[in-house]
Amino acid sequence: MNPLTIILTIAAYFAFVLLIAWLSGRKSDNASFFTGSRKQSWYVVAFAMIGSAMSGVTYVSVPGMVAVSGFGYMQMALGFIAGQLVIAFVLIPLFYRMNLVSIYGYLEERLGVSSYRTGAWFFFISKMLGASVRLYLVCISLQLMVFGPLGIPFWVNVLITILILLLYTFRGGVKAVIWIDFLKTACMLLSIVLCTVFISRALGLGIGDIIPAVRDSGMSRMFYFDDPNHPQYFFKQFFGGMFTLIAMTGLDQDMMQRSLSCKNFRDSQKNIVTSSLLQTVVILLFLVLGVLLYLFAGRFSIQSGGDELFPAVATSGMLPVIAGIMFIIGLVSCSFAAGGSALTALTTSFTIDILGTAGKSEARVRKMREWTHVSMALCMGLTILIFNVLNSTSAIDAVYRLASYTYGPILGMFAFGILTRRRTLDKAVPLVSIAAPLICLILQLNSEKWFGGYQFSYELLIINGLLTFIGLLAMSRKEKDLAD
Repeated sequence: MNPLTIILTIAAYFAFVLLIAWLSGRKSDNASFFTGSRKQSWYVVAFAMIGSAMSGVTYVSVPGMVAVSGFGYMQMALGFIAGQLVIAFVLIPLFYRMNLVSIYGYLEERLGVSSYRTGAWFFFISKMLGASVRLYLVCISLQLMVFGPLGIPFWVNVLITILILLLYTFRGGVKAVIWIDFLKTACMLLSIVLCTVFISRALGLGIGDIIPAVRDSGMSRMFYFDDPNHPQYFFKQFFGGMFTLIAMTGLDQDMMQRSLSCKNFRDSQKNIVTSSLLQTVVILLFLVLGVLLYLFAGRFSIQSGGDELFPAVATSGMLPVIAGIMFIIGLVSCSFAAGGSALTALTTSFTIDILGTAGKSEARVRKMREWTHVSMALCMGLTILIFNVLNSTSAIDAVYRLASYTYGPILGMFAFGILTRRRTLDKAVPLVSIAAPLICLILQLNSEKWFGGYQFSYELLIINGLLTFIGLLAMSRKEKDLAD
């Protein structure tokens, strides 16, 4: 594909996105920005959330990982379902009962102000790094396909990306995010289906031949029960997936902002259960597509793998032009929608949790929100540029590993608040929350030497949360003791 075709494709997509943002942002106020005024239909949110959990990292990394780990990612996907059930039937009723705008308000009421601020700051770090990693990947792809051939430097690429995010989220907030996620899901599904069909035809496979071809490829192993030391071991992946999902969705303002936009907690539960089952099917489709991509690359001597495989095949010129166009639309829609929702959530959390809105007028809060929104966008752009300087081509594995360190303390604080009736020393919570990830880093760096070859995977998040929980418990007392 030539750069002009890619530019026209992206321009057409964003013209449609900006139209959606304008329609959803009319007559918007702070309530519609933060929660969509809690008037969104659950089935609209459910369809939108199929794609909301999948960024550009998922879009290119999941198909590319089958050569190394086969269908092992489905072990995490099963854990995702278990995690969604915990969110639907434990967290959602709690958040609706407390009528929360920012979910970290729970920590203030249950544990205290220091815990509240700590949770908000860890979310800020987590989401800023995670969103920037995701956007960095799409910026790199666009640099290779568009900006590089035109002689445009990377920083201009990043500036354009950030400006686009600002344009469509500045007014509409979470309401715009939901409808753009709806569009993103439709584009992503259409892209997967069309690319699968075109690649299958190029390989001479009919619909009924796809499953046997995947089975015989040597890349379809799904379950790993044989070696507990291996990172792909089933229980590591399942429980890692479960707790990662709880932390990165249920305790993440970005993801929960969508679910809290439903009319009531029953509708929100329907949304979460429905979207979790559909997301599992979509992940399976990604993995099937990954096998077909490797078979295609081997047949036609395309020397690419991993994160570069899907872009290389889709834009190779060996498939119909529509395949390349749908890949670009799928990649851009996934990446920009994830970036836009992260920007909205960062603005919400920073405005409410860190700056504070209590006692301020609607006009004052609006002004604070708008300045915060611009500041978050600039910070995100700067982080992307830093990733580029470090030459960090991180992908889905890096995102989850970052989550193991930054979401662990949040998981531990919420678990302590929900599972116990004790009060901890609020002022010491920041120290515990910093110590737990540092201990996890030491354990990960020395695990093979200390534990007989054991390698940590995503279960590091569980250990991080458990260390935080134990630290809070060690400094806690029963509430009746505090009253004496």
